[in-house]
Formats: sequence, C-alpha cells, structure tokens
Amino acid sequence: MIIKGEDLTVEEVVNVAVRGEKVKLSNTAIEKINNSRRYVEKIIEKGEIVYGVTTGFGKFCNVVISPEDTKKLQRNLIRSHAAGVGEHFPEEVVRAMMLLRINALAKGYSGVRLSTLETIIKMLNENIVPLVPSQGSLGASGDLVPLAHMVLVMMGEGEALYKGEVLPGKVALERAGIEPVVFEAKEGLALINGTQAMTALACLSISGAINLSKAADISGAMTFEALNGIIDAFDEKVQRVRPHRGQRAAAENMRKLLDKSKFISRQGHYKVQDAYALRCIPQVHGAVKDALNHVKNVVEIEINSATDNPLIFPEEGKIISGGNFHGEPVAINMDYLAIAVSELSNIAERRIERLVNPSLNEGLPAFLTRNGGLNSGLMISQYTAAALVSENKTLSFPASVDSIPSSANQEDHVSMGTIAAKKAWKIVENTLNVLAIELLCAAQAIDFRFEEGGCFKDLGKGTKRAYELIRDVVPKIEEDRVLSEDIKKLAHLIKSGELVKRVEEAVGTLE
Repeated sequence: MIIKGEDLTVEEVVNVAVRGEKVKLSNTAIEKINNSRRYVEKIIEKGEIVYGVTTGFGKFCNVVISPEDTKKLQRNLIRSHAAGVGEHFPEEVVRAMMLLRINALAKGYSGVRLSTLETIIKMLNENIVPLVPSQGSLGASGDLVPLAHMVLVMMGEGEALYKGEVLPGKVALERAGIEPVVFEAKEGLALINGTQAMTALACLSISGAINLSKAADISGAMTFEALNGIIDAFDEKVQRVRPHRGQRAAAENMRKLLDKSKFISRQGHYKVQDAYALRCIPQVHGAVKDALNHVKNVVEIEINSATDNPLIFPEEGKIISGGNFHGEPVAINMDYLAIAVSELSNIAERRIERLVNPSLNEGLPAFLTRNGGLNSGLMISQYTAAALVSENKTLSFPASVDSIPSSANQEDHVSMGTIAAKKAWKIVENTLNVLAIELLCAAQAIDFRFEEGGCFKDLGKGTKRAYELIRDVVPKIEEDRVLSEDIKKLAHLIKSGELVKRVEEAVGTLE
C-alpha cells in the first residue's frame, strides 16, 4: 500500500492492521517530509524559539532548551510520557496506530527526518508490535501516553511482541535488523502529538459496526420469517414518505432478504400489525446506518489530517502552534457510534425475547425446545443477550462531555476521545454476540416451522443462504447442550464477514 498522507480509507486501515498488508511511502510524501525537515533545521540554526523544538512541553512551554540538550529533550519526552496502565491494546489496534501515525507524518507538516519515519514503517512491515497500555490518554494533547509507549520501541526501549514472543524493544529491533532511533529536535513530539490511538480504535470499530449493521438486517429478517412477520411494513411507499437514506436502505435490504419467502404474511391475513421490534426494523436499523455513514466520514477526514503541534509550513516559511491534536471530533463521534450500535443490540434482544417467549412467538414452543421443563432450550441465551444490552447502555454514557484539566491548567479542556473510542469498541464486541444469539434462536425457530409443514425452499432468498450457513456451523438443538460454543462460532461467522459476503452472493449488495 502506498502511503501519501491524503486518501487513506477505513478499509485500507483494516487491511494493514488486521490482514498484514505492507506499506511504503509515495515519492511525493518523501519530498514533503524532506522539505519539512529542512525547514526545522533552519529554525534550529537561527536559534528561534519554537514550542517543542527549542522549549519544554505543556506548562514548560516557556522554558528554553539549549541546543546541546535537544536530543535529550526528545528522549526525556518519550520516557516521561510513557505512563500508561491497564491491559494492553490488541495487536490490530497498535498496528492501526502505527499506520495512522505514518500517514499523518507523511503529510509533511511535522518536521521528522525521513529515516525516523522509515523506522516505524520497517517495524510495521516486520510486525514488531509495541506493547501499549490502554489507559492514560485524555485525548488532548492527542494520545500522548499510548503513542509514547509505541515510540519507546523505536528508541530500543519498552516491550514489543515479535513472532509470538514478548521481547524488550531493543531485542525485537535487533532480531528484525532495525537500528534504534536517536531522536533529533521536534521528532519525539511529532511522533506522540496526535489522535492515532482513538482513531485506530475508531477505524476498527466503524468497520466492525458497518458489518454488524448488515448482519443485523440478516438476523432480523430470519426472526421476521420465524414469527410470520407482515411484509407490508417494508413497502417502498412507506419509506418514500419518510425518505431517510438509511431507512430506505434497511427496508430494501429486508425486501431482498425475504424475497420469495412463504413464511411471511400480509397485512390482515393473521394479524393487522407486528410489534415494533419487527415492524420498525427499517426505522431503527436505518437510523443506525445513517449514523455509521456520518461517523465513517468524520473518521476518514481525521485519519488524513495533520494532528501535530506545532505544524510546519515550509512553503510559507511558518511554524504555527494550534490545536489539531484535540480529539473532540473523534470523541463526539465515538460516543455517537456507541449509541448507534447499542440500538442494534437493543432491538435485536427484543426480537430474541419474542422468539423464545411462548406468549409472543406465534405458536412456537416455549424457549424453542420441544421437551420444555426437562430442557431449558434457549431460555438462558436471552439472559446473556439482556446482560450484554444492559452493559451497552452503561457504556453508551458519553465520554466527550467530561474534561479534567491537566498540565497545571495549560491544557484546560480535553476530549476523553480515547475513552469514548474504547467504549465504542466494546459495544461493537457486545453487539456482535447479541446478533450471534439472534441467529442461533432464529435458526432454531425456523426448524420448528419446518416441522409444521414448511420447508427449506420456502425461505427467502437471503434468509435461505443465512440458515444454510448457520447450520453448517452449529446443528439444531435437539436437547440441552452448552451454548457458549455455538454463540462463539456464530459470532466468528459474523465478524469474519463471511455471513454478509455469502448472503450478498444470493441477493446482491446490502447497504
């Protein structure tokens, strides 16, 4: 993948972070990086006072640093800011952080040497993954703490995962044949002053959430069939008079998935209206789709931005201190993502309840087991879904409305964007498992419909393929068994993208 600093996409971030695609800089990026560095060196030669280049940091911005202490200043910055605690970020998050920092520096506004940037590129391509604690960032001045832990390994310090082994940073670099970096003026600050921890989480979360949005349409369509839902609610005429893009897309998805189904009903055949969890799928899933589209747009602007401070404009001959490190755009949108994905789990859990509850499930056996009492069937799967949904509700409380001043009140408003992003990441994981439970219950319910006289060929074009995939992974539940393994297998079917991919082969692209 060619890194230009300009047009990186969420999908490309996932390809590098998860699938291990290699990267290199474009020639244009190399030229910009070199121009920016030459300007920094001119400033140093002139002895000008520039924040983070010839001064201390934060509240120490008025302390002038002598030229002979320049290297020590940058080294001390990284060591002092590596104050993180808690569990380490997963490997894919750290790889995404590395890629995003490379992309930001490739824009040529940060003043690092080309050789410094090439070191982090080599680390990424060799899959040297620094161990980065997940707690400690305020989301302004960027993700200082997690990025400092990432950068420690570039210096030959800290720890890293390399070829399945946790090693001291120096040893990991040696084994990969990479020389540690001795940072020059501005470089340490340029490497840690940005939003790359929160945006790494954001990229992976929004990618997962978009996949979940489509998977929720599939699981919702299966439940709709199992409960003989009334298809009229998804009519294009209904959507046309309230033309939100997401609502229309969700309704179209449902019509595609349920096309040719003989299990669905029409208005007035058996009942006049369905409950909201069925009838309002386009409205709820559609609102989520609109939110995800907005969040993805914001994230892609952010990952192609210069979030350093100060910023260097060599063509204009200026170095300007600003606030591009502030994570507020990401923070607010990660809170928005958290709320949106929580709603997918909320409505899915209500559909699960309708499947297992004999008072609501249109004549299906209680808890979807034939010999109830001796068997509990899928009773407790709904408990798990309810627990996950409840956890999502607590995680959906916004982080971006909080701020605690730091650096002796020099940094008096912060975004808490990384906390927002971590919560959104967790909600995506929880919702994945709720949808896996819905698939498990919906397939079981459909099996009982088959016993009533329906058959596999009576399913919709999309739900038929989904049912087939589910039964390839987990068999029908004839009597009680451990359900956690079934849920795990179905969660993998969703997370891998296989469910959506294979269903789309049958019905066309889902939005």
